[in-house]
Amino acid sequence: MVRPSQRRAMAHHAVNAQRTTIRHACATFALSETCYRYQRKHADENAVIADWLVRLTTAYRTWGFGLCFLHLRNVRGFTWNHKRVYRIYRSLELNLRISPRKRLMRATPAPLAVPDAINQTWSMDFMHDQLRDGRTFRLFNVIDDFNREGLLIEADLSLPAERVVRALNQLITWRGQPQRIRCDNGPEYIGHVMHAWAKQRHIQLDFIQPGKPQQNAYVERYNRTVRHDWLSQWLFDSIADVQESATRWLWTYNNDRPNMALGGITPSMKLTRVA
Repeated sequence: MVRPSQRRAMAHHAVNAQRTTIRHACATFALSETCYRYQRKHADENAVIADWLVRLTTAYRTWGFGLCFLHLRNVRGFTWNHKRVYRIYRSLELNLRISPRKRLMRATPAPLAVPDAINQTWSMDFMHDQLRDGRTFRLFNVIDDFNREGLLIEADLSLPAERVVRALNQLITWRGQPQRIRCDNGPEYIGHVMHAWAKQRHIQLDFIQPGKPQQNAYVERYNRTVRHDWLSQWLFDSIADVQESATRWLWTYNNDRPNMALGGITPSMKLTRVA
């Protein structure tokens, strides 16, 4: 199937070579004379859009059209129509190839309560990965459920309860103290060290039911983004490399990456709007 733009180009070539008339060329290539005489508008602006799309998909290789468009509209402030941006996106063949997954039918869990202010509820969880030399390291992730803001990614080969408490104390120093923290039943959370710390600070620990990760859905969805957008894209030689890269990515997540759960704005933008 030849696109109209290609048929128009062939018709122009035939007429410019003085081989036929406009009317005959349009009939030959199945074009209307209106389409033949159409002049492209905003060609320079289309080049700007294409440049932005190429730069975004190069810098953030896991971003599809939705995130790219929301970033241009909400973060950068451009007013381009989504159909126009998508047309250029498709013409550049930037589409993500995503293989479909077989999904199991499960009962729909009850929706989690959404806090109406910061520091009402935090969620925390662990992740695992490997360094280039095969050593396993852990990540300790903390988010604020109100605006899905990533508050902390702490990386090390081992993260015992004492290290978790120290990281939370450092976080509270600049962020403020939460009313409650949602977590699973990992040994770092259910031990006496964590309980004593929470009691001393008057913070409520909300433990999910064993085997029910959907009850901690906010941080579980955040972990998927961490894995897909950052962790799976790089190989690290040391914990220092992991921590430095995590700090940079966390800034991008909070300030540049549109969040679908927030209506296509970034966590920092939501925080600014309610300030």
